[in-house]
Amino acid sequence: MLVELNKALFNSRIQRIYDGWNSARNDDDYSSIADADAILLVAGDPASEDEPMRKGTCLQQWLLGYEFPSTLFLFQKDRISILCSASKAKILSQIEHSAGSVKIEILAQAKGKDAPNDSLSKFVEVYASQTRVGTLTKESHSGKLVGDWEALVKGLESKPEIVDIGPVVSSFMAVKDSEELKNVQVAAALTSTLLKHHVAPKLEAILDKESKITHDMLAAQIEARLGSGEGSTAKGPDMRVWSKGKGLDEIDWQLVEFCYPPIIISRSSKSGYDLRYTVESSEDNIAHKGVLLVAFGLRYKSYCVNVGRTFIVDPNPDQEKQYNILLNLQSELLSFIKNDISARDVYQHASSFVKSKDPELEKHFVKNVGFGMGIEFRDSAYVLSAKNGRSLKTDMIFNLGLGFSDLVDSTGKKYSLHLVDTIRVGTNKSVLLTEGTRLTKDTLFFLTPESDEEKPQKERKPPATSRMNGSPQKKTAGTKVLRNQTRRAVQDEVHTSAAARLTEHQRELHEKLQTEGIHRYVEGGGGSGGKEGKGWKRFQSYKGEAALPNEVDRLRIFIDRKAQTVILPIHGSAVPFHINTIKNASKSDEGDSTILRINFQTPGQLAGKKEDTPFEDPDATFIRSISYRSPDGHRFDSICKQITDLKKEANKREQQKKEMADVVEQGNLVEVKGHRPVKMAEAFIRPALDGKRLPGEVEIHQNGVRYQSPLGSQKIDILFSNIKHLFFQPCDHELLVIVHLHLKSPIMIGKKKAFDVQFVREASDVQFDETGNRKRKHRYGDEDEIEMEQQERKRRAMLNKEIKAFAEKIAEAASASNGDTLDLDIPFRELSFEGVPFRTSARLQPTTECLVHLTDPPFLVVTLADIEIASLERVQYG
Repeated sequence: MLVELNKALFNSRIQRIYDGWNSARNDDDYSSIADADAILLVAGDPASEDEPMRKGTCLQQWLLGYEFPSTLFLFQKDRISILCSASKAKILSQIEHSAGSVKIEILAQAKGKDAPNDSLSKFVEVYASQTRVGTLTKESHSGKLVGDWEALVKGLESKPEIVDIGPVVSSFMAVKDSEELKNVQVAAALTSTLLKHHVAPKLEAILDKESKITHDMLAAQIEARLGSGEGSTAKGPDMRVWSKGKGLDEIDWQLVEFCYPPIIISRSSKSGYDLRYTVESSEDNIAHKGVLLVAFGLRYKSYCVNVGRTFIVDPNPDQEKQYNILLNLQSELLSFIKNDISARDVYQHASSFVKSKDPELEKHFVKNVGFGMGIEFRDSAYVLSAKNGRSLKTDMIFNLGLGFSDLVDSTGKKYSLHLVDTIRVGTNKSVLLTEGTRLTKDTLFFLTPESDEEKPQKERKPPATSRMNGSPQKKTAGTKVLRNQTRRAVQDEVHTSAAARLTEHQRELHEKLQTEGIHRYVEGGGGSGGKEGKGWKRFQSYKGEAALPNEVDRLRIFIDRKAQTVILPIHGSAVPFHINTIKNASKSDEGDSTILRINFQTPGQLAGKKEDTPFEDPDATFIRSISYRSPDGHRFDSICKQITDLKKEANKREQQKKEMADVVEQGNLVEVKGHRPVKMAEAFIRPALDGKRLPGEVEIHQNGVRYQSPLGSQKIDILFSNIKHLFFQPCDHELLVIVHLHLKSPIMIGKKKAFDVQFVREASDVQFDETGNRKRKHRYGDEDEIEMEQQERKRRAMLNKEIKAFAEKIAEAASASNGDTLDLDIPFRELSFEGVPFRTSARLQPTTECLVHLTDPPFLVVTLADIEIASLERVQYG
């Protein structure tokens, strides 16, 4: 049987329903079913994915672990009647005798080809015999079974009285048992991991680099961490993110999903700052200033966990104060929310706390501070509002959502703040299940170079003290300061704390490097940097004596180039030696005779840097060399040359094989259909293709870029998934404007592999048509030179603008194709310095993520994140 139901779990939860029903007169949570004779649970066709999960579906999953569409449950005091199809009846038969004292009666409908039976009429008859029936009156269902059911009920002469049991169903599922708490803990670990190790760093990088990305694209990239695509193009979960979480090793990823599409809101969102979870991320670009709101939730085995954060770029003092109030309020409510506290008291306590801190904020405070969670994302019966008198119990799960809406800053623009976490109610206090990226040091970013109040201070600056390393002094406000932009004057204690953080960070980096190094050696890497170590290779010249060439019958030295073997006569037998077993061959003359000496590869020799061949058994007995004497010197000359040439060919093949080991076969380029691809004309490619050097075209397609030679004879495809870094270098101080692609895995261009591919256009006068300029023949001297310089600057600016726009389109297309942002990096020439990365001096320029030299081959691209140790030598202070 494919579907296996948990009978013990079903029995315990059925018992909870009947216990609540039997004690309904003494418990306000179940009072609406105190006089009910039966409870009816109707399920029609499955709801669409866009609709929130229905409470009846949640109850089915809570009881059985699965959803059973087109099924009716009628709970009576002594039995449970179930009406369903024949196939569902087979599955439900597992629980037929597992509900203890309560009997289970399954009424199976006839299969589609069989004649109808009386199962539906029997179910209606049992329903009609009841006086008062509780059901979920606010839910509407569709489907053939529901239609037949409603038609029969409508024709009844006497119908039972209907009462709503929505709040009662919530009470059945509100307190979580140990199995449910385990699922919630896993969902919380997943949510916290995604927040700390992807969402927060991603947002910080976007703000730091001022990347252009829309709200909905960022939301889609967050969703893609669980996998994307279908069929052959499907991608699994991004383990680079999930591997950083604790206790996520044995997750069944098919049971993990988002509760709703992630919500990203910034100042530029058309929808404004909306704190509801039904709002969608807009198609506008994310604003790099002001307030950014993020919210997302994950399910594991249907159990929900939610989190929401506020990130503020360049906050004013009021915003800092308001966010700190939310942090303090959360700590206060965690102590206040405990067993037997009513939802009304929670909200009133929160409202009083806000009023005591800032009376003006009370009118902006949210109308509720959260809701109950479980299989149902938002349980309306347990909303933490001023009107809800229900009591909270130990082991209930709540979404604690605090916030202020419709606040106005000094420029008159509206904004909102929120702080959302999932909590578990305890006996004496509540505990947070979600964690990370909450404190001001993680959520407040300062970007403004100088605030308005600091500008007048320029007139009376203190005497400038030169900094020994020549770098500008950085200002900070004790929170995150992003790249090269600062805000407030620094204080001595901030310097001290920065030095302490630097020391701590250095210690963490040292421990990380040491751990990784030990791990490499333990795993048998031998310090090879993760590359495959050298292993013993077996070489076979022939499969048997029958495969030996006919020349061996003459018992003379014979070189078989096809088998890469040297056959030597030894004691009347022809013995083959593969060329890889031979080290070299030499010839010497002694009188009238010539001696041919053949040296073999053996362990223990004084080997050079290339002689590192391992041996299967180094302790075995080896032949180190063998010599032959002959009066025929010309023949030995020929043999020695043939052996040497064969050895060179074998070494060359081995070297080529090593070089091509990391070349990966790329997938197929998917061409753009329906419209012409975006092109960059008159472009040269580096490394150059074979043949005459002519400019070609670069085209942007769905999943990569293609360089097409002018005659169409050659093309180079580069997939977006293989691009590690994308650079644009303007022609301000160079003769070339460059779009540079640094690849994750090398590709073959001609007969050579390449990690770096460039598309360049020359910025010389030859590239521009100056014909027809009549003014030139009437003007001479300085005026003419000035005009030429102005035209040259204008042409270079136009060329930079055109090629940069093309590079940005590559970045946009790659981000859309990969589901992960590819940023366009531009070198900082003002921070460049001279260095010798290879054999000649070159200008090295830092970018946001790399250190590069792109002007002349060989190109250099060093990812800063890969640098383990930086050593400064011969530093000249100035």
